[in-house]
Amino acid sequence: MSYQPIVPFTGFAGWSFLNRTMEKQQTAFSASSDIQGNEDYFREKIGSITTAQELVDDRRLLTVALGAFGLDDDIDNKFFIRKVLDEGSLDADSLANKLSDKTYLALTQAFGFGDYTIPRSTLSDFPDEILAQYETRQFEIAVGNSDNDMRLALALQRDLPELAAKTNSETTKWYTIIGSSTMSSVFQTALGLPSSVGSLDVDAQVRMYSAKSKQLYGSTDPAQFSNTDKLEKLTRDFLLRSQLSTTSSISSGDAALTLLQNTSSGSLSLLL
Repeated sequence: MSYQPIVPFTGFAGWSFLNRTMEKQQTAFSASSDIQGNEDYFREKIGSITTAQELVDDRRLLTVALGAFGLDDDIDNKFFIRKVLDEGSLDADSLANKLSDKTYLALTQAFGFGDYTIPRSTLSDFPDEILAQYETRQFEIAVGNSDNDMRLALALQRDLPELAAKTNSETTKWYTIIGSSTMSSVFQTALGLPSSVGSLDVDAQVRMYSAKSKQLYGSTDPAQFSNTDKLEKLTRDFLLRSQLSTTSSISSGDAALTLLQNTSSGSLSLLL
């Protein structure tokens, strides 16, 4: 049975509560029987796995492997997964390098089936590396079962500082943000961009993201979010704007319901 993280409030209040109780909740979640069972199995078996085919043939191992990278929903795409892992990351034309979402690139780099004669899965510290990521990602998913905004905010704390610290160009970093379903969702909301921005070509999107970023946070460069204060401000803006949007939608729905009820009452009076 799995421990369900507690998030009693929405918005920034919920985020503050989650941060105060994070360590205890993560510990309780990691001790859950299903998490521990998957981890024990992974530790026991992964060292003997030397090919992508062997990994995809063991659904329980694959569950942990994909879960460590937030790819849980792709569990049944075995042919695609094997192809990505077999081709590796060293060839610029490999499938992982061609995908706009670089999550699969991180997956194939972690396992190394297509890059090395002896894959990284055989290293003694490999289980610790993957299982730490697995616990983090699964905790985020569990939090998201209560409040998806909290899941997105947690993912942002994991992914954005790492991206901000890289030596990639400013434009490349924006490409990565736009190509990430979690980071793009947070940025769109925090920057007040319409959902239709995703229909624009990627360079037009970069111009919009960078302009709004400069307006709100002082710089066009995502590297600024290596600063914890700016990361916190971005997170707060996301949560507050999202909560405001939800509240507005509910209020509009209530107003429409009231109007319909009043209309129905008026019609009834006329009939009487």
